[in-house]
Amino acid sequence: MRPFKRRIGDSATGPATYISATASVKGNLSGDGAYIICGTVEGDCDIGGLVTLAKEGRWIGTLKAASIVIAGTVEGDVVAHERVEVSPTAKITGSITGQSIAVAEGAIIEGELNVTSGAPAIRFQDRRQSPDN
Repeated sequence: MRPFKRRIGDSATGPATYISATASVKGNLSGDGAYIICGTVEGDCDIGGLVTLAKEGRWIGTLKAASIVIAGTVEGDVVAHERVEVSPTAKITGSITGQSIAVAEGAIIEGELNVTSGAPAIRFQDRRQSPDN
């Protein structure tokens, strides 16, 4: 088991697969490693690593991965084998399932939270400084 890191992104290793803000992908994704989604994806995925949906990103379909960070918009279910972190800019229409789920103040979730470890979902205030500050 990997050592616990406070932020999911701290655990990512190796180069990431990047989908830019101007890209639109239709179809199913599968693979290992880290994925950073800044554009639009329409389809389902099963990723054996970290998926980060950036603030500008949009996912339509089932988002399934080892760990997931959401700052953008999801229309569908989110399923993590490990952890889910929901940023204050996130908007999710669908259920979220994971061993642990952290939801920042300001996030909008229209669906159920299913914590598979039995622990309650964690709510937090994001105190990170933006690069502009």
